[in-house]
Amino acid sequence: MQEIVEENEIQDELFEHYKFVCDPGQKPLRIDKYLVNRIVGVSRSKVQDAISTKNVFVNDIPVKANYKVRPNDVIALMFSKPKHEFELVPENIPLNIVYEDEELIVINKEAGMVVHPGHGNYTGTMVNALAYHLKGTPLFMEGSERPGLVHRIDKNTSGIIVVGKTEQAVVHLSKQFFDHSTDRIYIALVWGAFKDDEQVGTIEGNIGRSLKNRLQMDVFPEGDFGKKAITHYKVLQNIGYVSLIECKLETGRTHQIRVHLKHIKHPLFNDERYGGDKVLRGTTFTKYKQFVNNCFKQLPRHALHAKSLGFTHPKTGERMFFESELPFDMSSTIEKWNNYISGRDE
Repeated sequence: MQEIVEENEIQDELFEHYKFVCDPGQKPLRIDKYLVNRIVGVSRSKVQDAISTKNVFVNDIPVKANYKVRPNDVIALMFSKPKHEFELVPENIPLNIVYEDEELIVINKEAGMVVHPGHGNYTGTMVNALAYHLKGTPLFMEGSERPGLVHRIDKNTSGIIVVGKTEQAVVHLSKQFFDHSTDRIYIALVWGAFKDDEQVGTIEGNIGRSLKNRLQMDVFPEGDFGKKAITHYKVLQNIGYVSLIECKLETGRTHQIRVHLKHIKHPLFNDERYGGDKVLRGTTFTKYKQFVNNCFKQLPRHALHAKSLGFTHPKTGERMFFESELPFDMSSTIEKWNNYISGRDE
């Protein structure tokens, strides 16, 4: 199966497949040997593979193969796919289709729509809708839970996403994402103003799963942990206590834009997972706090939109480019901030 490029947001939790609590009298024993003894039918090489990919946690921290278990240790095997097996059910859900031909389909995804089935979202996803829209297409008859996906965006990120309709298209498009030869531009509303010498910049830092909170990703020193990640940004407008910026992805890691912007202390506006859902800049006046809370209600999700996507058509070789307008929740919130700043007492 092709590698699916992880792009900023998607359902990023890890799902528990096994959990063990060591006895109070547990003697020191290598973690791989312990798990081989406890999991029926598993090979030591499979366990070591899970350890090397940091899917084995002891007391919520990923461990190495030479870790020796101790009394009362809590051991969990966590994977990106849920243990629960399910059949993909075609559902007649409307999709905003921007372009479609025999090889691929381009969708302008609404915020709130999950891309593919997973823990807690086995129905109502974009893939369920595609299974209905493309019923009869061979790729969507094989029972795969993620047919045609070559990249993905988070549930609460709106914007452009491309899906392959044939194996040839999936392989070709996947390689483009892997080789970083696609053009992906996002629009984000973030906390804080950028200094004059920070109007254009590049954020670099390996991204991997947080060692403190496995529902989050984090930035790590190069070579220490995680995968290389590069985000280029340009400030479009400073609006007082927030800024409107354009982000161009050079790589596509899980939550990349969200994590990188938090790393430089400009988290996405109303990003609950990464701390942007609080008043991070501005005054202490009650009236201002009420204004921000009203903005949160108007934009009840993190302020990120996949504005455009460029790639080479897998069959014709034509360079294609698709663009979408900012959705109303973002555009109206930006307008609200502009009105607020222009109406402030100098």
